[in-house]
Amino acid sequence: MQIFINNEWHDAVSKKTFPTINPSTGEVICQVAEGDKADVDKAVKAAKEAFKFGSPWRRMDASHRSKLINRLADLIERDRAYLADQHGGKPLYLLTSVCSQALETLDNGKPYAISYLVDLDMVVKNLRYFAGWADKFHGKTIPIDGDFFTYTRHEPVGICGQIIPWNFPLLMQAWKLGPALATGNVVVMKLAEQTPLTGLYVASLIKEAGFPPGVVNIIPGYGHTAGAAISSHMDVDKVAFTGSTEVGHLIQKAAAESNLKRVTLELGGKSPNIIMSDADMDWAVEQAHFALFFNQGQCCCAGSRTYVQEDIYHEFVERSVERAKSRVVGNPFDFKTEQGPQVDETQYKKILGYISTGKKEGAKLLCGGNPAADKGYFIQPTIFGEVQDGMTIAREEIFGPVMQILKFKTIEEVIHRANDTKYGLAAAVFTKDIDKANYISQGLRAGTVWINCYNVFGSQAPFGGYKTSGHGREGGEYGLAPYMEVKTGYTEFMLYVTINSVLP
Repeated sequence: MQIFINNEWHDAVSKKTFPTINPSTGEVICQVAEGDKADVDKAVKAAKEAFKFGSPWRRMDASHRSKLINRLADLIERDRAYLADQHGGKPLYLLTSVCSQALETLDNGKPYAISYLVDLDMVVKNLRYFAGWADKFHGKTIPIDGDFFTYTRHEPVGICGQIIPWNFPLLMQAWKLGPALATGNVVVMKLAEQTPLTGLYVASLIKEAGFPPGVVNIIPGYGHTAGAAISSHMDVDKVAFTGSTEVGHLIQKAAAESNLKRVTLELGGKSPNIIMSDADMDWAVEQAHFALFFNQGQCCCAGSRTYVQEDIYHEFVERSVERAKSRVVGNPFDFKTEQGPQVDETQYKKILGYISTGKKEGAKLLCGGNPAADKGYFIQPTIFGEVQDGMTIAREEIFGPVMQILKFKTIEEVIHRANDTKYGLAAAVFTKDIDKANYISQGLRAGTVWINCYNVFGSQAPFGGYKTSGHGREGGEYGLAPYMEVKTGYTEFMLYVTINSVLP
């Protein structure tokens, strides 16, 4: 598979490739071109040409940009089964050896039901939502003092570098492309090296949809080469990144040391999920299970610190362990499977390392804790009880199917403990008392707070974090602002009035 620049497919300048791995088996799916600085330079040059004043993209009516984004959504919907489920006989010029497999599930390992029914649905809705914004964001007229006509224009930032993660490859691509294209920007996107297949397939649909050459350029490659080149490039006007807090630090530093490019970051989390003693037990257990184990635990907003009020702690723990033991782990193409493999060997070993650390530091392993298959990167659903706030597993982001359950007494105590973290991405509260829910949610320092639910998302609503969970927002009207410049214009009115014109 090659690199997509200027609506054409290219080998990497270095001619290097890297393997993308099937996490269910550990076997190589195919070789992918390894983009690095030289390829980023080519892509930025193409984007710069596409963005120059007077180009077809810059002169295009906003309503037509909307049509192109909607057309891309149409094409993704047309090929939805191929992207998430099965090939269905559609010719595949890139991956003839895996025609019968689903790209997202094959490359990422997430269950088919999630790829097809959840991720693809959200991808299409997101693109259609931002397509609707293309001709609806605009400036204002401002009545300043004096004889001046004063107004603002909303203009695109320019060349947007976008670096997406591997946990939701298609959805994160759509989250980045939607607002950037709706506001008239051009894009140089780096795909995660673990999961490049669906992103590259979408590149072919971008060309088919009719986007002009150079508007969207897509590069598979590694963070320390291609990602670093985007972050430090003097001609890139903005960078958007979703991933770890550690890498977010590097990107912000590179942006500051180059051309002070704009930066939006959606980073890690260690989200508290607070279960009050008056919560609906059945619902709280199931939602807490979903909050942590969804997508193999590979969610930045996962409810990974489950705080349970002491009155119901033992019952909640027993029922949560029972639910985890019933979770179906296995072949992600099986309709019954709830949990597939972790994305790669690195994550697999990292998670098992955290489990080992949790046991050494005195947390009580209640279930799981071991590999779940002889091959592939499968891990048993794991729950720790008797977890203390200072333990490593309660402080650091595990990004895997490892649930930590902590006990608390009072509301004030749990708010303090929930906030005692460097992260601030998300949180949740389960209670039947709306006053408690509102009080706790206002006390939590997090970008999203769910009440009696978890992992609810809508394209219309913003998402992002406090503290080291990042800055800026993606989604909704708030997600447009980082991709726009505001220009203020002043026009003087010259009044030619003579004394004779007002005298009899």
